[in-house]
Amino acid sequence: MSPIAITMIAFGMSIDAFLASLGRGAGLHRPRVSDAMRTGLVFGLVETAIALAGWCAGVVASPYVGTVDHWIAFGLLGLVGGRMIYHAVRPASPWTAARRHGSALVLVATAVGTSIDALAVGVSLAILDVNMLVIAAAIGAATFVMATGGMLAGRLIGRQFGSWAEIAGGVGLMVLGLSILADHTVF
Repeated sequence: MSPIAITMIAFGMSIDAFLASLGRGAGLHRPRVSDAMRTGLVFGLVETAIALAGWCAGVVASPYVGTVDHWIAFGLLGLVGGRMIYHAVRPASPWTAARRHGSALVLVATAVGTSIDALAVGVSLAILDVNMLVIAAAIGAATFVMATGGMLAGRLIGRQFGSWAEIAGGVGLMVLGLSILADHTVF
């Protein structure tokens, strides 16, 4: 696989992480650079691991994985997106907002929800003769950059738009989940 194709796959897999972290950064209103780096690291590691897991699953049992990956993505992204919207419209103190967005469980659930497409890519790459370690590392690095950048961009947006950016991020995650579901069931 060419370096250009690997780069396109890597950044394509990281766009959803960018959107999720953009909403996360906006919801925190003033996330620190260390928070952005931690978010990027978690998203990057999860995306890498899930792409490798998809590749392994594709090697072993691709027909079984392909039947449920879209439902998992739809459910996780719908729940995380709905939760973002709910908390954006519900009045909360700054302490509560920082606590809910800073939760490690929410961070990991969001990372997993946005990484399900990497599972499908890993499964599909299992039938090709590719160096999956290089591709997975590229996906993880691109996701780290995009998620970290999304958090920092959300910081800027959060000052002006606050809850609206968080609602848009939640809607974006839900639409992403719907598109994954529709792509696997309708199209």
